[in-house]
Amino acid sequence: MEIVVIGISHHTAPVELRERYSIADSFLPDALTQLREIDGFEEAVILSTCNRTEIYAAVTIDSLQATRRLREFISSLKDLGNPDAEEVYELTQPKSVEHLFKVASGLDSMVLGETEILGQIKQAYQTALEHKHTGKALNKAFQSSFNVAKKIRTDTNIQRGSVSVASVAVELAQKIFESLDHHHVMVIGAGDTSEKTARALLSRGAKSVMVSNRSFDRAEALANELGGRAIRFDDWPTEFPSVDIVISSTTAPKYLITRKKLEPLMHKREGRPLLLIDIAVPRDIEPEINFLDDVYVFNVDDLQAIADEYLRLRKEELAVCEQIIMDKAGELTHQRTPRTGGDVEFGLQGGSA
Repeated sequence: MEIVVIGISHHTAPVELRERYSIADSFLPDALTQLREIDGFEEAVILSTCNRTEIYAAVTIDSLQATRRLREFISSLKDLGNPDAEEVYELTQPKSVEHLFKVASGLDSMVLGETEILGQIKQAYQTALEHKHTGKALNKAFQSSFNVAKKIRTDTNIQRGSVSVASVAVELAQKIFESLDHHHVMVIGAGDTSEKTARALLSRGAKSVMVSNRSFDRAEALANELGGRAIRFDDWPTEFPSVDIVISSTTAPKYLITRKKLEPLMHKREGRPLLLIDIAVPRDIEPEINFLDDVYVFNVDDLQAIADEYLRLRKEELAVCEQIIMDKAGELTHQRTPRTGGDVEFGLQGGSA
């Protein structure tokens, strides 16, 4: 049993391409089922976030053959037509396990050392586990990744500075407005990232927060927690005259805020700046809105510029973190043992789910 990985991330592709590979949470069980039907694929976990889509698989076939089939699978699943896309990377053992550990620890993230990715990996693993698509190999690998992430978080200073995409979004808002005092915020989408962003905005002095979500009950629950106000999902345009900052992070398959919808509302703002931060993939906000006067649109890739300001603080810790990962990956895969013909085999074993 060998663990292989293919993926696409912010390191290899812009958001315009990453969103084409994105897999909705609701479709993950079906995608995993289809993947497991491929000969030689015994276990699988699919991770799809705003910055990456990755497939982890435990296979009983040749690793190069396995990565080729994974490329063909994701290309067919998303109707992409080019399984040889150069933006897609592929890893075999031990690099595949080391990569999992780096991702879980936030070392491969846009914001080096961020912690949100660990929760996203745990959810992806839980989905695969609940639908019986994992076994001994991936169970051991993913549980080990959680332990490695904890060790790096407690034993190093990799998380100094801003540690999440949400907090970097708040940094951007402060650069645009200097101070968040007396500014009104609208959060569209009541997921974890939206909640963290709203809390961070309030902690930095935002005057009020409105929450809009397709599930009004969920919007009300979050608004109550934040001391804010819930609005109906289709009512957000009526609130734009009073809003200064919009954080949008939904799972909508198409643009939620378009130039056609927004442009007629701008005259009511009397020239006040409007900051739109789109942390969704696929994107919620149409890029054409950038051409409107007094409107500033930033997507997840734009947040990279702010993340780079914190990179220097963390780079000195990378060597320590990478050594921890290499040591733990080596323990998981054991030592290499010769195969017939000079090939190598890792000691990681696992049964089918």
